Amino acid sequence: MRDLGAGFGYLMKGQRWVSQHGKQFGMGLLPGLITLVLYAVALIGLALWGDDFVTWATPFADDWTSPWAGLFRGFLTAVLFALVLLLAVIAFTAVTLLIGQPFYESLSEKVDLAEGGHAPGSGLPLWRELWVSARDSLRVLVRAALWGILLFALGFVPFVGQTLVPVIGFFVTGFFLTEELAAVALQRRSVELRERLALLRSRKGLAWGFGTPLAVAFLVPVVAVFLMPGAVAGATLMARDLLGESTPEPAPEPGEPATH
Repeated sequence: MRDLGAGFGYLMKGQRWVSQHGKQFGMGLLPGLITLVLYAVALIGLALWGDDFVTWATPFADDWTSPWAGLFRGFLTAVLFALVLLLAVIAFTAVTLLIGQPFYESLSEKVDLAEGGHAPGSGLPLWRELWVSARDSLRVLVRAALWGILLFALGFVPFVGQTLVPVIGFFVTGFFLTEELAAVALQRRSVELRERLALLRSRKGLAWGFGTPLAVAFLVPVVAVFLMPGAVAGATLMARDLLGESTPEPAPEPGEPATH
């Protein structure tokens, strides 16, 4: 329970940090706005042609008697929308981070400098950082998709599927969201995806406390745009905790005894 509260605390600290650094907040909004436009186009396309896609993908149902073909294809359309919604929250973060790599790296570095006086760097050229980020995001999305398929199947279990499974879904999404956001700071420290996942599994409560509220908020894309800069700042603070990086205590005022 303590880690759950600590994770949520880092989320709030990150939002507070960017609110006190208006330039960083403004620059961090731009990638989210670009992603929001791309997502709006994709979702409109899915709404307009989702039924047609399902019909095209199921030609074997053309000869079924009414109403079975309609019910079957309607069910598959609902499945398609549910899977897209599950992945959209994580994918929104991944795409926004990829588009805004220079912005969010700069923001994360400034948080490190403010907290510890030193900002580690990967030493990789920008193109290489973009490649690593895209590759790792794809791996995370594959893992999230597998979880989504499993949870969707469990959704048919009476009572459990309608109560427990949606809650688990938010926690799973929150975990992967946390990984994506913490990766900005951890990649600069040359921490690979496998190590990042191991770190977060060792502190699941911290990851859930940070990411699960975001998973709920990110269901509204406009909200996600405004929370992204603070989420990156908060994830940087959390990454420092995960790696045991201490924040130096402020120097004592003249005449005050030093603390130990």
